[in-house]
Amino acid sequence: MATATISSMLLSSDDPKRLARWYATVFEAEIQTDPDAPGYEIMELDGFYIMFDQRDDVSGRATGGARLILNVEVDDPVATAARIDDLGADWISPLEDKGRGTYFGTVTDPDGNWLQIVRISDELEAQMSTPTSAYSSFAVIDLDAASTFYRDVLGMRVLHLEVGVLGVRINRTTTVLVYPKPDHRPAEFTVLNIPVQNLEEAVDDLVARGVEFLRYEQFDHDERGIARGGEQGPDLAWFTDPSGNVLALQQK
Repeated sequence: MATATISSMLLSSDDPKRLARWYATVFEAEIQTDPDAPGYEIMELDGFYIMFDQRDDVSGRATGGARLILNVEVDDPVATAARIDDLGADWISPLEDKGRGTYFGTVTDPDGNWLQIVRISDELEAQMSTPTSAYSSFAVIDLDAASTFYRDVLGMRVLHLEVGVLGVRINRTTTVLVYPKPDHRPAEFTVLNIPVQNLEEAVDDLVARGVEFLRYEQFDHDERGIARGGEQGPDLAWFTDPSGNVLALQQK
């Protein structure tokens, strides 16, 4: 069993701010700075961090080419490729539809590093979804209704696995197993917490999609139904899926 995991990478550049802005534009991500790590621009992609800095022993364009390629799975490869085109980047291998929704494309960033954008089809992704770490699961009454809700309302990727269950991708590192149980009775507690970057915007978006938020007597809720944690904990907003399972949006 492996005793390590990959959590971040460092890209050094003559102009790290420019390079960070390029990546942030391509992936519609935010650039962060850490007061405990001055000199770094930091971008998070689903728990993986790309750090940008400047070093005395690194200058000019990268010459390694295919020796090191950063693979990034994207939600919408066509839109991502369009943003890359708008930035005037050079493609090593233009974005190509390999069939059934699988896409690959390789491009150079402003410093000459090779970047490959990837989208694996749901069919292939389901075939490769054998769990390799601990995961959670919960039941639903109607699998089709759950699939529609988690995909079309919550915007999550839903994989139809061979054993007749759903793999709901909360993000690219977290998959929850959802299985059918016709006599399911939902628990009174929260079965899934979903961290979001902007809680108010996320609540407004779901309300526009027809979601109603819950209010509990033991909490003070604002007009959106958000319970403010203050110094006691995070801000939260609860709602249910079609089977009555309690879910919560949580401010990051």
